[in-house]
Amino acid sequence: MSAVLEVENLTVSMGVQQILHGVSLSVEEKGIYGVLGSNGVGKTTLMRAISGIYKPDGGTIRFKGEVVTGLPSHAIVKAGISQAPEGRQIFSNMTVRENLLIGGGRHGLSELDHVASLFPILKERINQEAGSLSGGEQQMLCIGRALMGKPEILLLDEPSLGLAPKIVKAIFDLIERIRSEGLSILIVEQNAKSVLRIADQAAVMEGGKIVLQGDAKALAADPRVAEAYLGGHAHV
Repeated sequence: MSAVLEVENLTVSMGVQQILHGVSLSVEEKGIYGVLGSNGVGKTTLMRAISGIYKPDGGTIRFKGEVVTGLPSHAIVKAGISQAPEGRQIFSNMTVRENLLIGGGRHGLSELDHVASLFPILKERINQEAGSLSGGEQQMLCIGRALMGKPEILLLDEPSLGLAPKIVKAIFDLIERIRSEGLSILIVEQNAKSVLRIADQAAVMEGGKIVLQGDAKALAADPRVAEAYLGGHAHV
C-alpha cells in the first residue's frame, strides 16, 4: 500500500531550542499511525509542523508525493490534511452547528449531514452551545469539525486527554470507523494502550526523536514499550 504522508528527517526549533531532531515516519493510505510519548517530547510540535502552523528548519514533508514542507496552514488544509488539535479549541459561545460549519470551508452544508451521522450525540445537540457539552462531546465536536473539510488524512493530537476510560474507548472506536470510510489517520497520544489497539504502525518518541518504530502489534509486545507505557505488561 502506498504512503499518503511522508515525513523525512524533520527538524523544528523554537528560538534557540531545537524541539524535533530528524523525525521520519510514513503513514500508509487508509492506515492508522500512532506516535506515542510522554508530555513534552515534541508530539504536538510534529503535528503543527505537518499542519503548517510551525515552519520546519529542515527535512521534508510529502503528501501524496508532493512536497508540502513550509506551506501555510490554509494551503495544507486545502490539500487534504486536517487536524483536531490538542485541547479541542472549540468555540464555546457558538452552537455545535456553527462550530462544524466553520470547519467546512467550501464544503459547508453539503458535509454537515454526513458528519452529524457519525456523531449522533452532536446531531441531538446541533443547536446547543458548544461550551455546554461534556468533555467527550467536545472532543467529538473537535474531530467532527476537522472532518468537515473532507480531508484525506486526519491528524489527531491527544484525543483522549482528560476523558474517562469509557469515553476514551468510544472515541477510539469512532476513530476506527472514520478509517473504515477511507481516511488515513496520524494520531499522537500518551495513551499507548488505546493507540496500539487500533494502529497499524506506531512509533515511540523521546526527546524530539523517534526511538522505536514499526508494526503496532510488535511494539505492543516489546518489553521496552510495555515497561514505559503499558504498566509493565505487554499487550498484543
